[in-house]
Amino acid sequence: MEPLERSTELRAEVVAFDPAAGVWLTEAGVAARAGRDGLVRLPPLPHGSLRVDEAPLGDDGDDFGHIVHHTPGGVLRTTSVEEIAAMIRFCGAYRVPVAARGQGHGTYGQAQVAGGLVIETEPLDRIGSVTAGQVTVGAGALWSAVVRETLRHGLTPPVLTDYLELSVGGTLSVGGLGGQAHRFGAQVDNVTALEVVTGAGEVVSCSPTRHPDLFRAVLAGLGQCAVIVSATLRLIAAPRSVRRHLLPYADLETFLADQRMLAEGGWFTYVEGTADPDEAGAYSSYTLEAVRYLSVAEPEPHEDELPPGLRFDRSRPYTVETMGYFAFLDRLADGVEQLKREGYWTWAHPWLNLLLPGDRAVPLARTLLDGFAGQDVGRGGVVLLYPLVRDRLSATPLLRVPDDPMPYLLAVLWTLDPSDRAAVRARVDANRAAYQAVRAAGGTQYPVGSIPMTADDWRAQYGEAWDEFLAAKRRYDPYRLLAPGQHVFTA
Repeated sequence: MEPLERSTELRAEVVAFDPAAGVWLTEAGVAARAGRDGLVRLPPLPHGSLRVDEAPLGDDGDDFGHIVHHTPGGVLRTTSVEEIAAMIRFCGAYRVPVAARGQGHGTYGQAQVAGGLVIETEPLDRIGSVTAGQVTVGAGALWSAVVRETLRHGLTPPVLTDYLELSVGGTLSVGGLGGQAHRFGAQVDNVTALEVVTGAGEVVSCSPTRHPDLFRAVLAGLGQCAVIVSATLRLIAAPRSVRRHLLPYADLETFLADQRMLAEGGWFTYVEGTADPDEAGAYSSYTLEAVRYLSVAEPEPHEDELPPGLRFDRSRPYTVETMGYFAFLDRLADGVEQLKREGYWTWAHPWLNLLLPGDRAVPLARTLLDGFAGQDVGRGGVVLLYPLVRDRLSATPLLRVPDDPMPYLLAVLWTLDPSDRAAVRARVDANRAAYQAVRAAGGTQYPVGSIPMTADDWRAQYGEAWDEFLAAKRRYDPYRLLAPGQHVFTA
C-alpha cells in the first residue's frame, strides 16, 4: 500500500487507514495526524464510499434483535464487486475483520463487527433478465422485488420466507426456510450458481460443478468463507391465486400428525402452523395453515377439497379463502407497517429457532411450549411449528437438520421491551437452555435466532460437515476476517 499524500480537502469519506491504531481516517483525520508515519491510502472507490459517520456506524452496530451492539470502524457502500474485493484484500493486509450486512435482520449480532469493516450489500440490488427458468440477482435485492419481476414472466422462486423484505444474500447465508420447503427444499436448494468475494479478496463464480467446495461452503455458510454478491435462482411456474385454509386443533399430537400427512402426501404446496396461547397463557390450541396453488381462477372454496382423514376440530370456526398469489406472499406487509408505526419494530427480538427431530417432535414441542406458558411473546410475536422433509434439504450440507425423515421447525418470535434488559437477558438464557435440551435429543438450531454458542456447540451443529467447512474456511478466508459476529470459528 502506498503512503498517504496529504490533502487540504476535507471530506466525510474515509481516505486512509492507520494500521497502528486500527482507525479509518477522513481527510480531517489525516490532517490531525500530520507528520505521523505509516498512514496508508485506501483503494480507489469511484463507485462507492467508506464512511465513518455516526448514522451508518450506529445503524450497523445494531440489528433487528436490538440485543447485541458492536460498532464497526467503517461502513462500505458500493455497487462495484471489484471495490468490495479490493477492500477485502486491503483488510486482509492489515487483519481488519469484515462483516457483510444485508437488511440487518439478524437478532444476535450476526452481521456486526466491533471496530472492523461492514460491507453493506444493499446497493447490489440488480435483478437480471429472466431466462431459461432462472434469474440472476444481486445479493442486496429484496425477495419482494425479485418476485415482482419474475411474476411479470409468470414465474416465481419455489420457496420464500414469510417476510419478503429480506435480502437474497442474507437468507442464502442461513438457508431460507418457508412453508414450501417440504416440497422444494430451502431457498439454498434452489440456487444454481453464485458470484462471491472470498476472504482472500478474490471474485469467484461457483456452482455445483465449478468450485463446488466453495459453493457448498457459501450456501447456508453464515458468511464464513465469502461474501455473496449475486446468485442465480431457479424459478418455477407461478400460480395465479391460492386457496388458504386455517384449521383449528386442540391436540398437539393430532396437529403434528396432520401436518406430516399433508407434507408427505403433497396435497398442498405450502404447509405451516402456529401454537396459540389461551387466555391463561397456556399453549393448548394450534392452527394448521395449508395453501393450495391455483393455476386458473376457480369457484368459491368448498370443504370437500380437503384431503380425507384430517382431524381438525370441526366444532370450532375455520377459515378458507381465495386470494392472489402475491397478496398471499406479502400478507405480513400491513402488520409490519403497523408495528413500525406503533414503535414495536425497534423492540428487542430474542428469537428462538430450533429444528426438532420428527420422532421426538411431540414430547420436545410439548415440553418447550409448557415452558413458554404465561410468557407473552409480545406484540407481533408468534410461535411457528411446521414440518420439513429432510430429503429435500440434502443438496446443502451446511443447512443442518436432524437426522430424521421429517424434522419440524419450532420458531418463537419474541418481541420484548428493550429497556427491560433483565427480561431480555433471561430470554436469551432460556433460549440457550432450550437449545441444549433439543440438541441432546438430536436436534439443531436454525441459526437466525438469539442463542449464545460455544465452539463445541458449533462443531456439534455441523457434525460430519465440520471438517469440510473448516477446510473451506482455511482455504477461502485464510486470515479469518469474515463474519466474526457469528462466532463459528472464533467462539
